Amino acid sequence: MPSIVSARSFLLLLGCTTALADSAFAQSVTPSVTSSQAAAATAETQTDDEATTARASFGHADDQHGTTTTESSRTGEDDITVNAHLERARAALQPSTGATTYNFSRQAIETNPGGDNAGLNTLLLQAPGVAQDSYGQIHIRGDHNEVQFRLDGVALPEGMSVFGQTLMTRFAHSMSLTTGALPSEYGFLQAGVIDINTKNGYSDAGGDVSIYGGARDYFFPSAQFGGHHGKWDWFATGDFVHNRVGIENTTPSFNAIHDLTNQYHFLGHARYTVDENTRISLTAGVSNAEYQLPNNPGQQRQFANPSFANSDLSQKLYGNGDSSSLTEHQKEITDFGILSLQKDMGKLSFQTSAVLRYSSLRYSPDPLGDLVYNGIAQRAARSVFSTGTQSDATWQAAKDHTVRFGYQIYVERNVSKSDSTVYPQTGEDADGNAVYSDNPLTIHDGTGRTGWMYGLYAQDEWRPLKNLTINYGLRFDGVDEYTHAKQVSPRLNIVYKPWHGGTFHAGYSRYFTPPPFELVGGTSLNKFANTSAAPGTFLNSNVKAERDHYFDAGFSQTILPGWHASFDAYVKLAKNMIDEGQFGSPVILSAFNYRRGQVNGYEFATDYTRGAFSVYGNFSWSRAIGKDIVTAQWNFDPDDLAYTAKHWIHLDHDQRWTASAGASYSFFHKTGHPLRLSATMVYGSGLRADGATPNGDSVPQYATFNLSLVQSFKDLFQVPFLKRTQLRLDVTNLFDRTYLLRDGSGIGVGAPQYGLRRTILTGIDQRF
Repeated sequence: MPSIVSARSFLLLLGCTTALADSAFAQSVTPSVTSSQAAAATAETQTDDEATTARASFGHADDQHGTTTTESSRTGEDDITVNAHLERARAALQPSTGATTYNFSRQAIETNPGGDNAGLNTLLLQAPGVAQDSYGQIHIRGDHNEVQFRLDGVALPEGMSVFGQTLMTRFAHSMSLTTGALPSEYGFLQAGVIDINTKNGYSDAGGDVSIYGGARDYFFPSAQFGGHHGKWDWFATGDFVHNRVGIENTTPSFNAIHDLTNQYHFLGHARYTVDENTRISLTAGVSNAEYQLPNNPGQQRQFANPSFANSDLSQKLYGNGDSSSLTEHQKEITDFGILSLQKDMGKLSFQTSAVLRYSSLRYSPDPLGDLVYNGIAQRAARSVFSTGTQSDATWQAAKDHTVRFGYQIYVERNVSKSDSTVYPQTGEDADGNAVYSDNPLTIHDGTGRTGWMYGLYAQDEWRPLKNLTINYGLRFDGVDEYTHAKQVSPRLNIVYKPWHGGTFHAGYSRYFTPPPFELVGGTSLNKFANTSAAPGTFLNSNVKAERDHYFDAGFSQTILPGWHASFDAYVKLAKNMIDEGQFGSPVILSAFNYRRGQVNGYEFATDYTRGAFSVYGNFSWSRAIGKDIVTAQWNFDPDDLAYTAKHWIHLDHDQRWTASAGASYSFFHKTGHPLRLSATMVYGSGLRADGATPNGDSVPQYATFNLSLVQSFKDLFQVPFLKRTQLRLDVTNLFDRTYLLRDGSGIGVGAPQYGLRRTILTGIDQRF
């Protein structure tokens, strides 16, 4: 539970935020029409200045800000027009000038196989440079997990989620992924920024109920409702997920052993428009997920006495202890809330928010099985409670200068507890091998710490020429948690449009990435000395903040109307590069540092849209290497530590080639019963595995294809209050390709994981 210190800190931060809001109200004046148009123009010119490459979606470029497009197109209603103006003002607060942005419109989300029912990670895999991993993880441009999630421009602190998606696709009206050399408003997690424009009572008014399911006990009901009245608008959605594919299969079989999951998710969103330039919003979400961990049959017992393990007495006392019948479970909970005030005062506009997030993870072992196979059966629990505030402001200082500034401050409380059953060591045999007692003992360990993370930034977007934009700025970041560090980070981006439809961009960003507080623990290693869980080394240096030099350059071109193409290249030079791995039976990731790291690569993307037909494709090449593991050393084999101290190695998540593609066509699109056919493809050359050296090999390459068929009816049931009815058929892994994501080897890699075999799902969706 959060400490009193954390609660008091949050109240202090909330008070500061409220004071800022009160000051804004006191000084505000009614902006002129010219000021409002300037704010809108700033948001609209954003797409011209950004190096926006192929959308990795079926939506047109004009759908970049799906909420704005939908709301502003419904003219004639004052409240809708006002909210469209505020949406543009909010978008102008956080442009990605000089970075690379991939946009997923509402149309693109619905066209992706599964639509709103698909996992968020499967949608993001359609963007260049995004590689898939086990447990639903994604890797953007060779980084492990440095992905920042934002809801309506407000960053969410990191949580404990390993398997599930805390944020569901159905929360999003539209979404963007921004990567590359980021401007100074983006800090902390910088491999990619995923900004979700949540559904709201204007763009998603009305109700919707859906039932979706099929193979492997898949049952997925959901509901949503949105509306608006006067100055209020609201939206809420919830779902329940039940299936037997919660975690990747550890074997190539069609069905995993012991892989049931039950999950529910909720998002609620309410906004109050005080006047045409002021809006208050509250967003709250819940994610609760329980998982069975799939079993890996045929494992060799390491710590059971061979003469006793298969005896009648063993069967009576403990059962058979077979690795195919273990009963390991994990539960993950995430709750979050965001309270925001947005104000437009003509040349100055801002959004200030108070944020809180609670996230917990609990692992329950198989008491006997984990002990005899791993030498430790550990009941583990971790939680992190984060509170904070974020403010972003835009000031139109002059005709050619747009100044932006702001801050983020978070107070976090991290708690880690474990109860471990282990065998005590009683001596050594003639060959020097450890001998353990048959009577296990229990070791309790627990730590807790409160820390701070903060960042300030200022930047100027300067237009010295009509076709040239220079964005320069500074960030100051600091962290006082398990590690204590600070850094001033310069950022520079240049965007040049030499001709119509063509855009060059180049940028440099200095990055500072604090270690993930929730993944850094204070395990008391000495408690495990002379037991079956003793580490190979007792070195345990604190995980450090990562410091990077990041270079990015690229070009995008509109070749023909509806046809776009882009190329991008990047290099990252890292000091104390952060990586994460799973060590032990609890599927809890732990962070560590390579003293040096390098990531470089390039991406190509193209898309074409004409009428009811859309097609896109992209591929990327990447290399991520590290040298000398210098923190959390106790997690590693001493031989691996010795090798990496003198040699560069591939990071375990390094995948050389990644590609994705998709196409869609709507038949009868001019009628009230369109039929949409769409397909997507994902290719990977394979993540790393151990070879002659640590991470010296890779798993085999693979390519999977997904198919979707959606039939819509305008008025199927002839009932006045029922609107669109939609029937869908989705096939994942159409050709039933058996492929590995992980083979169980590599630094920081747990059990093997295979990709999902062919899965057929159907559903019905009813609007009202």
